[in-house]
Amino acid sequence: MVGDMPWPEVAVGNANHANTAVLIIGAGLSGMCTAIDLIKRNKCRNFIIVEKSGGIGGTWHDNKYPGCCCDVWSTLYSYSFAQNSDWTREYPGQEEILAYLVKTAQEYGLYKHVRFNTSVENATWDDAAKKWRVKVKTAEGSKDAEFNPEYEIVTDFLVSAVGQLNQPKWPEIEGIKEFKGRVMHSARWDWSYDLKDKKIAVLGNGCTSAQIIPEVVKVAKSITVFQRTPNWVIPRGDAPVSSLWRNMYKFVPPIRWRKRAAQMDFREAFYDAVIDGQSALAGEIRRQSTAMMQAQLPGREDLWEVLTPKYNPGCKRVIISDDYFPTIANPKVSLETRPIVKITASGVTVKDKNGEAADVGTEFDLLVCATGFQTTEFLHPIELTGKNGRTLSDVWKTGAQAYYGVTVEAMPNCAMLYGPNTNLGHNSIILMIEAQSRYINGLISPVLHARRNQQSLSLSPKPAKIVAYNQKVQKVLLNSSFNDSSCKSWYKNEAGLITNNWSGTVIEYQDMLSKVELSDYEVEGDGKAVVEKNPVVNVGRVVEETQVSDRLIAALSVLSVGAVAAGWLMRNSKYVSGLRLK
Repeated sequence: MVGDMPWPEVAVGNANHANTAVLIIGAGLSGMCTAIDLIKRNKCRNFIIVEKSGGIGGTWHDNKYPGCCCDVWSTLYSYSFAQNSDWTREYPGQEEILAYLVKTAQEYGLYKHVRFNTSVENATWDDAAKKWRVKVKTAEGSKDAEFNPEYEIVTDFLVSAVGQLNQPKWPEIEGIKEFKGRVMHSARWDWSYDLKDKKIAVLGNGCTSAQIIPEVVKVAKSITVFQRTPNWVIPRGDAPVSSLWRNMYKFVPPIRWRKRAAQMDFREAFYDAVIDGQSALAGEIRRQSTAMMQAQLPGREDLWEVLTPKYNPGCKRVIISDDYFPTIANPKVSLETRPIVKITASGVTVKDKNGEAADVGTEFDLLVCATGFQTTEFLHPIELTGKNGRTLSDVWKTGAQAYYGVTVEAMPNCAMLYGPNTNLGHNSIILMIEAQSRYINGLISPVLHARRNQQSLSLSPKPAKIVAYNQKVQKVLLNSSFNDSSCKSWYKNEAGLITNNWSGTVIEYQDMLSKVELSDYEVEGDGKAVVEKNPVVNVGRVVEETQVSDRLIAALSVLSVGAVAAGWLMRNSKYVSGLRLK
């Protein structure tokens, strides 16, 4: 019986509908990981996940444009504790990733904790109670809104898992609201709109655009790609994964582990390519991109010139694609590099080489805004008011920063995943998310302990620790390719501060977050004795880089094959006996 379970192992029910130990904002990769760790590491089921969409998956629920896929190998793009042996391609598509997340949520029983179509309006810290009071709103028109269109949830610990790729960034171009055709953001794709024989303008030429146009060109009448700056593009090498290999990964796990470790090793080595524009690996990106472009666009020196970046690899995210350049060469595709002046009722006006306004000469049916997200506005549009009435906007008035990218000054018992300076340009973000989830669960542990004893406890990072940490991070970033003045990217805020990217490798970050030193935090409440008794919470890290030799992996694989064969023989003993009798 649920009622016989000790707190916080009992889930939130009707009687405590608006009171919970932990409130997680967002049911994407980060929110799911934190919830699963709550169950596994803290034996806590007393949590709520609020999700503004109608399903789990986060960015993989919201982004479903044609060609949407991940630019990290599928074997590496899954939780370490829920590795997927059934990927059908080396690079997974959006629908397959979403199916994986749905399956994982089902396996860990997360659905009963999620309140869909529910958005957070604001959250205010109660200094006296040492709790957060979070105002949530249910979507108008949903059945839940008939019960309580908006209400307040009281929680001991607040976790933001909204991520960086959350709020679409619409282009600020004169006249876009007057366009008479259809306007669609890549993160809000309408699949009911028929693209056949349409004349399409694609604003933007980054990773998203590079995935969209090879698919859309198959049915569109014409596509005009508006490029602001070119990108480095390297080969993808995507391929289907055969059923034989999928069975090998499933029934002989050491093979899957070895493949995942090798991919992580390679991606970690890629760090130098995106951080140091003068490194040998950065030079290799230039060579590969140039060679592929010239091979796929033979004799098109006019395109070579405008498609070759003048900034270091890494300043903007490197595109991994085999079909971007061939699509640009398609007769139905035009590359427009002149800057946009305005959008008219049916077309686009650009500035020619003489500085005069000129029409591109096409009347468009559809404008596709592949213009990314409001990446530097973390937690937007949620309003947070922390200790002593201090707002998050005040704390971050000079730019977003956090301790380890996880905890923020004046925001007690509050943590975030995929926060400031935790994005990667070289490896799988899931590796970072798992480290953050472990660390956050280490912070949550003493808070839960205090509440079990009917006590209160608040943990807030010391300002001096935040300053010292971020100075160290920014010192590296300022001398990196991310800070190349030759390009603009979503890694920087308006003042030019790099607020998104991590300065080191994944392993360095994992090591740093492998233990929670509570001396880094201001501790308040009558439950602080638990912190004094256990000042360090060791949460460890997931070690996935190569640790063992190929010979040992081979031996483990043989044992796995033997175990599978033995299991088959035991299940089919009668059949085998019958064969022997014959």
